[in-house]
Amino acid sequence: MGFQESFKALSDPTRREILQLLKTGRMSAGQIVEHFDMTGATISHHLSILKEAGLVDDEKAGKYIYYELNLSVVEEIMSWFAGFKKESSHENVS
Repeated sequence: MGFQESFKALSDPTRREILQLLKTGRMSAGQIVEHFDMTGATISHHLSILKEAGLVDDEKAGKYIYYELNLSVVEEIMSWFAGFKKESSHENVS
């Protein structure tokens, strides 16, 4: 998993909305689908892209698949972005 896959996954508004939903905690694929006017197959495709990018983890429990944010990857991306602010503040001091 690299930043390229993460940023590509984040480029889609539906996938960003899925991540927003998962901020509240773990959800089943069916619960996620209920929030969208799309087919289950379409949401499943978006979830696969998020999983491949390392942004979500999944866990099978019985006949359901539950998804949750992979906070370590989210924190890594946020840390990378925060590095720009630190570099900018150093440039402004000069």
